[in-house]
Amino acid sequence: MSKKTSMVKTALIGLAVGLVNGIFGSGGGTILVPCLVFLMDIEDHKAHATAISIILPLSIISSIIYFRYDVVDPALTLKVAVGSVMGALVGSCILNKFSVNALRKIFGIFMIIAAVRMVF
Repeated sequence: MSKKTSMVKTALIGLAVGLVNGIFGSGGGTILVPCLVFLMDIEDHKAHATAISIILPLSIISSIIYFRYDVVDPALTLKVAVGSVMGALVGSCILNKFSVNALRKIFGIFMIIAAVRMVF
């Protein structure tokens, strides 16, 4: 793949992820990880870690806009953020403990459960 093609592909993936993140409040895991793994040939563990790093600026921008539109519950945000920080610490420390096969299965099951809960 040429450098130009790679840059276009990367930009299109970024556009899709940003759009999904802005609309649904997600995108890093649900869209970005599969794109990095299957379209960009990035190793699974690196894809998960990279997705988290990419989510930070997306979340900041989206959060500012959501606060402007007054659609954020600040009290709930603070409560959930405390637990999320602890979970992120543990999760990021144990990511490399999983084999690629186990990581794919866990991630796939998580996505299926989330999809089923959203639809039904």
